[in-house]
Amino acid sequence: MERGVGRVSEAALPPGERTEAMPSLAATPADEVAIPGTRSTALPVHTLRARRTRGQTTTLLLLDVAMIVVGFVLAYVLRYVVQFGGNVAAANFRDFSSFLPTLGLLIGTALVVLVFKGGYRLPRNATWLAQASVLSSSLLTAVALTIIITSISNVERYSRLIFVLAFVATLTMTALGRLGATLLRNRRWRSGRDLERVLVVGGMGLARQVMATLRDRPALGYDLVGFVADQTPPPPDDDATRPPPGACLGGLAALAPSIAQRGVERVIVALPFWENHRLPKIVDTCYQLGVPFQVVPDFYELSFDRVSVEELGGVPLIDLRENAIRGWNYAIKRALDVGLVVATLPLWGLLSLVIMLLIRLDSPGNVIFRQTRIGRNGRPFEFLKFRTMVPNAEHLKADLMHLSEGSGPMFKMKHDPRVTRVGGWLRRTSLDELPQFWNVLRGEMSLVGPRPVVPEEVAQYEPWQRRRLEVTPGCTGLWQATGRSDTSFDEMVRLDIYYAEHWTFGMDIRIILLTIPALLSGRGAY
Repeated sequence: MERGVGRVSEAALPPGERTEAMPSLAATPADEVAIPGTRSTALPVHTLRARRTRGQTTTLLLLDVAMIVVGFVLAYVLRYVVQFGGNVAAANFRDFSSFLPTLGLLIGTALVVLVFKGGYRLPRNATWLAQASVLSSSLLTAVALTIIITSISNVERYSRLIFVLAFVATLTMTALGRLGATLLRNRRWRSGRDLERVLVVGGMGLARQVMATLRDRPALGYDLVGFVADQTPPPPDDDATRPPPGACLGGLAALAPSIAQRGVERVIVALPFWENHRLPKIVDTCYQLGVPFQVVPDFYELSFDRVSVEELGGVPLIDLRENAIRGWNYAIKRALDVGLVVATLPLWGLLSLVIMLLIRLDSPGNVIFRQTRIGRNGRPFEFLKFRTMVPNAEHLKADLMHLSEGSGPMFKMKHDPRVTRVGGWLRRTSLDELPQFWNVLRGEMSLVGPRPVVPEEVAQYEPWQRRRLEVTPGCTGLWQATGRSDTSFDEMVRLDIYYAEHWTFGMDIRIILLTIPALLSGRGAY
């Protein structure tokens, strides 16, 4: 199925051609209608989707088995051939063939545990870290069960160290296998292959944000075929002047025909809250056609992610969340910041000296760029970074404001003429941000948090957007790790608020790890 097929709306066809252009649904079941412009198939869409899912699961299962075997062989070589961990006496030496029952037991228990822990039911666009987390807990349980069963049923004494090595080696190999599969999957998605065709229900701000994300991030694995929405008058604050990111396929009445005619494999419902009464009919249509659906809750009137849901006798109650980075949580986060910055000081300190020399040789002016930014609770501080522009860059900014490519009050420009030669390289690699570690040591910034902004941008904030100022600004954050500069302003603020309300120590570690591949790829950096 080729990407982009069937994106032309029926309403866009000439009046005399609309009837002939779209196939009739009267005599053909909805999910068996051929997609215009594609190779016809007699199989329903949900059957094809199920087959693809089974094929992907089988591939991952076989990959895990192969990597477990390789890992166990590596563990055996390390213990009995290399004799890692101490010499093995001749009386205790075992041929690899004697471990075959143990290896079979390990494979069986690992697969069973992985199935129960959902290792083969993860979302199709699950990150490598999410897969590695399930693998680590599953293999630890599998190795423990193998040790117990082996010690009970086997009279032979095996080196206990081989089980430790087996856990480390099998985890490493299976994680590497999943990493390779994930990279291959993302590469195929970026080239437009194996994408899941998605239809969005809704055409207002929330739906447009969903469609913009689907359009701008092909690595998610979705192909936006368009959206259906009735022409409901937008609220006063909705930007109805910009064209939607996807093609309009008609009103909500066109949902069923659009699903059938365009081979839709998933429906995302993103209606504004005043149209929630339409949900039952939309859900029923998806059920009848056998197409999975997801509902994006519209919490615009509740300042986005400020809500948590509780239950009172079966009745859901919506409550407002509080900032989680307070008290002991703030102290733990501060300790993590200082510990990591001090531990890596020799590395980034030496690199900073080299960069300072390159900047000095490239262009005149100060090596360090200083600027007033807004920090936690709206307090201003002196923000540090390596200079990447000409010395009078701030004076030239006013002349370039009309060329800004950032949404909202955020100024962004991909081909900024003020950037120097060395500055362009520093920006692509994000090395211009190394001096911010001094801001972290001074307590003005954190390693993870919302990006600090200039006072002029804060002055344009809407009331709900000021909630991102409740948190210490950071060198990286959720939106840098996931989208970096390609993220819209509203989505950036939503991610910052979500981070503040759901913070955990593990979340900071995860964001730091996710930022590393984003920096190496240079995605969205300019």
